[in-house]
Amino acid sequence: MQLSDQELVDINCHLEEKTSTEIVEWAINQNKKTVVTTSFGYNSAVTLHLVTKVKKSVPIVWVDSGYNLEDSYVVAEKLIQSLGLNIYVYNPVMSAARREAVHGANFGVPGNPKFEKFKNQVKLEPFQRALKELQPEIWISGIRREETEYRRNLGIVSMDARGILKVSPLFNWTENDVSDYMRKYSLPSCRHYFDPTKVDSQTECGLHLSQFEQGGGI
Repeated sequence: MQLSDQELVDINCHLEEKTSTEIVEWAINQNKKTVVTTSFGYNSAVTLHLVTKVKKSVPIVWVDSGYNLEDSYVVAEKLIQSLGLNIYVYNPVMSAARREAVHGANFGVPGNPKFEKFKNQVKLEPFQRALKELQPEIWISGIRREETEYRRNLGIVSMDARGILKVSPLFNWTENDVSDYMRKYSLPSCRHYFDPTKVDSQTECGLHLSQFEQGGGI
């Protein structure tokens, strides 16, 4: 699925005044192979709840690095059961315990070849496996404009070099919007979350980075 810059701008203009549910409906109604990604991190339940209200059977992709904390796994299981998620779990080829036994628990630092290799093994390779197996044309995610500098340059919809149309129904939401939704629907959220591929909340783990990405911002 490939769209021009102008088509992306037109779609973003069309969706700018739509609700998040309407954005999800728009994505589902394109009748393309669609997936949702989740980390089961803080407030991940919002996107999952929004999507499953529209269509229960959409594949939910979870790249589980093996380094999540107990709280995250407990909340993940609650959401899988309560929302009836059509979950697809992708793990690294090497388990966390085996990796630490062989290579130690030091992941390295960003920019260091050791860290980049680690990030590829626990996050990027499993995700590429998911894309190869599910072959999505549309990818719904919970990213928001205010989260990172990189994301501010995207739009509600954007397209990467792989030809996947990324749809972000929460793109214009604030942290307060997210909190209000979580309270309204009494959705569970983990209080302790750890992503070993991110240094801090302003860092991209790599899943949303793609060379020559087209942004549809307006």
